Amino acid sequence: MGASLKDVAARAGVSVKTVSNVVNGYTYVTPHTREKVERALAELDYRPNLSARNLRRGRTGVIALALPELDAPYFAELSRFVIDAAAERGWTVLIDQTDGLAHREREVLQGIREQLIDGLIFSPLTIGREELAARTDNTPLVLLGERILDGPTHHVAIDNQRAAREVTEHLISLGHTRIGAIGAQENPSANTAHLRLAGYREALRAAGLPYDERLVPPTGSYHRADGAALMRRLLELDEPPQAVFCFNDLLALGALRTALSSGLRVPEDLALAGFDDIEDGRYSTPTLTTVSPDKGQIARTAVELLSAQLGSVKRAGRRAAGGSEPEHREAREVEADYRLIVRESTVRP
Repeated sequence: MGASLKDVAARAGVSVKTVSNVVNGYTYVTPHTREKVERALAELDYRPNLSARNLRRGRTGVIALALPELDAPYFAELSRFVIDAAAERGWTVLIDQTDGLAHREREVLQGIREQLIDGLIFSPLTIGREELAARTDNTPLVLLGERILDGPTHHVAIDNQRAAREVTEHLISLGHTRIGAIGAQENPSANTAHLRLAGYREALRAAGLPYDERLVPPTGSYHRADGAALMRRLLELDEPPQAVFCFNDLLALGALRTALSSGLRVPEDLALAGFDDIEDGRYSTPTLTTVSPDKGQIARTAVELLSAQLGSVKRAGRRAAGGSEPEHREAREVEADYRLIVRESTVRP
C-alpha cells in the first residue's frame, strides 16, 4: 500500500486538509507549510489515487479518440498531440480505430464505451448529420475532419478548400499550366477529397486554365501505393502533367517514387506537392512541398472544447438537482490554422 494523505500529514505535522490543498495546487498555503508538505510527499513517495479522485468527481479520467487509420502518419501525429493536451488535464486517452467502416463508426457514435469514457474526439468518414442528430448517447463529443460540417456538435477543422487552392496557385505561379491532381474520390461521403478538389478547380479557373478530367484520376484510398499507381497513369498520357498536387503526403510520396524511377527530375521535369506535412516528407529526396495543418492547435482546441462540455455537464447536473433547467450551448465550428510549406519538390534551393 502506498502512503496516504493521512501519512503525509503526520510526517509534515499538518492537517490532512492542508496536504490536500498542496496536492491539488491551491495557492492559499504559506511557503513554509508548502515546503514541509512537499518534503513529506517526496520522502513517502506519495502517489495520488486518481481513480478514487475521479470517482468522487463522477469522472473516469479517460477520453476516447476514434480515428480511421492509426498507421496513417497524419493520424498518428495528431494522436500524439491529443495525448499531450489530455495529459495536461490529467486525462488518459483511449484510442480506437474504425477503419472508416460505417458500422464501426456508428458503434463509436452510439457510445459502446460510455461507461468507460468521459468524452469522445471523433474523426468520422462515413456517418452523416442525420446519424449524428439521432445519437442517443450523451457523452460529450467533438468532431474532427470534414465529414460533418455545420452539425449539431463542436467541430474542429482547417479550410481544406482554401488550402488546396493555395497549393495549386503555388504550382501555377511557377509557370505550370498542365497540373494534375491525385486524390479525387467518387464516394459522395468523401468530403475532404471533394473540398480539396474544389480548391484545385478554383485555382485553375481563376488562372484561366482548363479542367481536364484525364489529369484527375480517382482513387479509392490515400496510401503510397495509390499515389505510385496513379502517377504511372498520368505519365502514360500523351501529354503528361508538368506538376501534380496530391491530396495527402502519402499519395505524394508514392507519386514521387514513380516519377524518380521513371527517370524524371523533381522538380525540374515534374513539380510535386502534397498535403498534411507528415514527418516523412521532410526527409524525402527531394523534400516535399506540402500544406501543413496546425495539428497541435487542432488537438488542443478539441480537448479544450471537450473540457468545456464536461464543465457544462457538471454545472447542468447541479442545476437539475436544484430543480432548474440544464444548460445548453450552441455547437461551435472552429477553424484551425495551416500554412503552405515550400520545399525542394517544387522549387530547387
